[in-house]
Amino acid sequence: MAETTANIGFEEQLWKAADKLRGSMDASEYKHVVLGLIFLKYISDKFETKYHELVAEGLGFEEERDEYLAENIFWVPKEARWGHIRDNAKSEKIGQIIDDAMIAIEKENDTLKNVLEKRYARPEIDKRRLGELVDLISTIKLHTKEEKDLLGRVYEYFLGKFADAEGKGGGEFYTPTCVVKTLVEMIEPFRGRIYDPCCGSGGMFVQSEKFVEKNQGRLTDLAIYGQELNATTWKICRMNLAIRGLAGNIGPHHDDTFHNDLHKNIRADFILANPPFNVSDWGGDLLKEDARWQYGIPPAGNANYAWLEHMIYHLSPNGIAGIVLANGSLSSNTSNEGEIRKNLLEADLVDCIVAMPDKLFYSTGIPASLWIINRNKRGNRKHRDRDKEILFIDARHLGGMVDRTHRELNEKDIHKIADTYHEWRNLNGKYSDIKGFCKSATLDEVKENDYILTPGRYVGIKEEKDDGIPFEEKMDKLTSELSELFAKSHQLEDEIRKNLRGIGYGI
Repeated sequence: MAETTANIGFEEQLWKAADKLRGSMDASEYKHVVLGLIFLKYISDKFETKYHELVAEGLGFEEERDEYLAENIFWVPKEARWGHIRDNAKSEKIGQIIDDAMIAIEKENDTLKNVLEKRYARPEIDKRRLGELVDLISTIKLHTKEEKDLLGRVYEYFLGKFADAEGKGGGEFYTPTCVVKTLVEMIEPFRGRIYDPCCGSGGMFVQSEKFVEKNQGRLTDLAIYGQELNATTWKICRMNLAIRGLAGNIGPHHDDTFHNDLHKNIRADFILANPPFNVSDWGGDLLKEDARWQYGIPPAGNANYAWLEHMIYHLSPNGIAGIVLANGSLSSNTSNEGEIRKNLLEADLVDCIVAMPDKLFYSTGIPASLWIINRNKRGNRKHRDRDKEILFIDARHLGGMVDRTHRELNEKDIHKIADTYHEWRNLNGKYSDIKGFCKSATLDEVKENDYILTPGRYVGIKEEKDDGIPFEEKMDKLTSELSELFAKSHQLEDEIRKNLRGIGYGI
């Protein structure tokens, strides 16, 4: 398959072709079928690349398992290699053959235990369509020496498309890439422990990896920790990390972060998270005495502030967090939320609030905000002459619609937000308030606004460009134009009355 045709990217071609084969499966089901097969093809391709290198050496080591494990390449048994699956694509038993391949790979690779999908033999999956999907994926080599990130590109694109297809019924496993990039550029997770307590498919970790590579860092300097409640999403995250070669501790299984915290002792240098918005059934009644609620007991009917306090609890003394939350968290005063927010502000933990545009998320149309939480605001600044100030950024006007229902931030938008934050944080003389976009507010100003953190309250309304015409002159002109329109209106009204009287209707 050609990598591009016209302006259609390789990933989009693959998606369009694969989506035609979906048949009766809904997006949430089809997601696991496709991503599982793509992952299998990738590890087989990577295995074969090394296999042919060993064959070329002529020493007979091509079937030696240790030769592969020494280079962090998954050992793929003969019956699980893609060539065997491709050759049986037209078989009625193709589903069972794929399941057996997944079982064999898990048996030989401990890190993939209980991760791979093994439900291709189910009667609900049309075996003819499954075979066609195998044929399609067979046309693409997902690992070469020249294109190491090909699978990463495909995976990221497909995750976004699946989130779009599932809409409000799904999509919580996926945070739009532009939102993740904004958070990563703001908190700069370059070296240390990074944690996401609701990690979904692992997008925060992937973008952090890209940030480290872009800045010529070493991936080994970043230790990944995460947790995910949904079992199938946990598997996707494990696969997503594996294809990137990232070693991450996301727990031995899926689990509830609030009720069974798998990383109780972690104190992270960086936290990146997009917790599900406004969860009402998170079991807060059972956790009222929990040690994590240092700034107040979060309401049992909404988990937003429980997520905030959980993450603050897990931050190191110099740690910084970037968190996506529904806008209601900025102003709600119900069920102790206002008191918790006040306590967070008085403790000088809130560094920056960014109001994001609407229509960014697949799972909800409501707008959200970014919270930057900083455990050591004064110590992390280059100069320490500001006390308890908060940066407000109103980015609601940024981004552009990519289709009828979704908006994206481009690279320029992302850097405008991140650069503004860094200029403010570093006190390098470049920062200044911009009416309608950003404002550095003191805690006293926030107190005057009842501790409400809606950026629009602080940044004001963007001033129109001065055209040099005095206000009085503009008003005279507008008043004159309005008088002319009124006169014309009366004239038309008289003509209508005259015409109606002419046909016998007196008014």
